Amino acid sequence: MRKFELIAPCHFGMESVLKREIQDLGYEVTEVADGRVTFFGDEDALCRANIFLRTAERILIKVGSFHAETFEELFQGTRGLRWEEYIPGDGKFWVAKAASIKSKLFSPSDIQSIMKKAMVERLKDKYHVKWFPEDGEAFPLRVFIMKDEVTVGLDTTGESLHKRGYRRLTARAPIAENLAAALILLTPWTGGRILVDPFCGSGTFPIEAAMMAANMAPGMNRSFTAENWPHLVGKKIWYNAMDEAADLVDTDVDTDIQGYDIDENMVSIARENARLAGVDKLIHFQRRGVEQLSHPKKYGFIISNPPYGERLQDKKELPALYRTIGERFAALDSWSMYLITAYEQAEHDIGRKADKNRKIYNGMMKTYYYQFLGPKPPGRKG
Repeated sequence: MRKFELIAPCHFGMESVLKREIQDLGYEVTEVADGRVTFFGDEDALCRANIFLRTAERILIKVGSFHAETFEELFQGTRGLRWEEYIPGDGKFWVAKAASIKSKLFSPSDIQSIMKKAMVERLKDKYHVKWFPEDGEAFPLRVFIMKDEVTVGLDTTGESLHKRGYRRLTARAPIAENLAAALILLTPWTGGRILVDPFCGSGTFPIEAAMMAANMAPGMNRSFTAENWPHLVGKKIWYNAMDEAADLVDTDVDTDIQGYDIDENMVSIARENARLAGVDKLIHFQRRGVEQLSHPKKYGFIISNPPYGERLQDKKELPALYRTIGERFAALDSWSMYLITAYEQAEHDIGRKADKNRKIYNGMMKTYYYQFLGPKPPGRKG
């Protein structure tokens, strides 16, 4: 099988979670950088990474890297890469995204245009043609330039991996599915333990948790760009990876996963999304305000994305809301609570300093993941 160097971008701050996921799949991680993890793998790894990784945004084949401080160096460096090994004579190719940090080249549109010209020049020579019809399969590219070091990746995924295929309807400020999965994986929660999201919105946290409990691969119900690249990845390899994912699913597991929301419409949306994900029978959704948060059992988990004043008129309500969160949490003897929020006074109003606090960028918004740790159940190591 052909060997690739694969790049998996992720949310900033989630690199350690993604690294562990990749290693658990059995692959060797070669580099961890801000917002991405690089690893070696074959065609099978490319398919399995797309289907099984919960916290990655996409899977790129690393075409190459080089140093460039001028557009001429960018052109020559791009032209020097072996594009003919990846893109056939009728392939449609373009730089879908260019990102530049602390580099002399910083205009995304100029970077995209110059790299496209360089690729055309290289492929014209290799295929002995004067122009390209570009009427074949799509080969989108992603480029990172960090301190003048250019890294070029061929996007095997297409639509971002956070799009599992189940979320047709969303809340006003939804959390991305892969970020929700990463935040759950940062906790000791496992499928047999209690999980409650009192601000469930469209249901992302409970659904991602239920998929983990049922051992359901996040990418098993969607398609990928590289499925149409038989010269790089055979169809049989995709089928085998999908069969592996299907064989692992167990929706007969016992779970105690609950999602509450004050908005009845959101509860209906969450139920429909859970049905589309195939985990509706593993989650109990209901209309309930946070002031009604309670549970008869011990050692549960609250994992949630509470409001943090996205709208100006909501900001004045935040102190009272977070005080209520703190009161209800205090009443849940032995529970743990994990909240992602941009509200700066969260700890003050909850009435307790978090045991751990991690800064995370949710899109372009700086948020904090407050971790209030309860005791471990007797006899349980994790």
